[in-house]
Amino acid sequence: MISPDSINGVLLVDKGPDMTSHDVVAVARRTLNTKKIGHCGTLDPMATGLLILVIGKATKIQDLLMSEDKEYTGTLELGKTTNTQDAEGTVETETEVPALSDEQVTAAFEKFRGDFYQIPPMVSAIKMDGVPLYKLARQGKEVVREPRFVHVYSYRIDGIALPCVDFTVKCSKGFYVRTYAHDIGTELGCGAHLKALRRTRSGKFDLERSVTFDELKHGDRNEIMAKMLTLPEVSRLRGA
Repeated sequence: MISPDSINGVLLVDKGPDMTSHDVVAVARRTLNTKKIGHCGTLDPMATGLLILVIGKATKIQDLLMSEDKEYTGTLELGKTTNTQDAEGTVETETEVPALSDEQVTAAFEKFRGDFYQIPPMVSAIKMDGVPLYKLARQGKEVVREPRFVHVYSYRIDGIALPCVDFTVKCSKGFYVRTYAHDIGTELGCGAHLKALRRTRSGKFDLERSVTFDELKHGDRNEIMAKMLTLPEVSRLRGA
């Protein structure tokens, strides 16, 4: 029998909707029968896609893996803003969406390319005096947030069917896609919120070798472990 203390590596999970990143970690702990597990980069309950789990000695490189660039596909919906900047929030404003041309939409996306500043949303995990902002938001409080320097390496508009716009964005660590959607809506003059989000890549990792949440929860432990990346594999993949 494999000792829980001897399990070391990285497991890529394709997170489903309506669950937290913590839910995924909790199930992984039970399936693998090991306590030393962390995740790299929280995904909101509504978001799906790549969640990197670090297990055993791999927890030592958690910060390193979290610092890498990310790629997302998403959908923003124009004409409505919400208090969370995404579809899970309460609608705050509703505006008629004008007959925007593809060129106008592209011009708005182009404004948020390269280096710029974002104001983190109130529903983020950033701490103010030791308290996460999302906890203050739940109490109905709003505080002044410091703008954060972020970078968009590239974007692609995958489809426009107003009021919705599908897109792909490759961005730096600490980038808020919900704020990206909100700010593009502001630029277009009608507001917007993030309707759907999927993380497709983080650093050198993608979904190709991932396991689904159902596989993680109901699958065979040995089969799950066979899909884990060993620390030498991680090092080679990252070119370290």
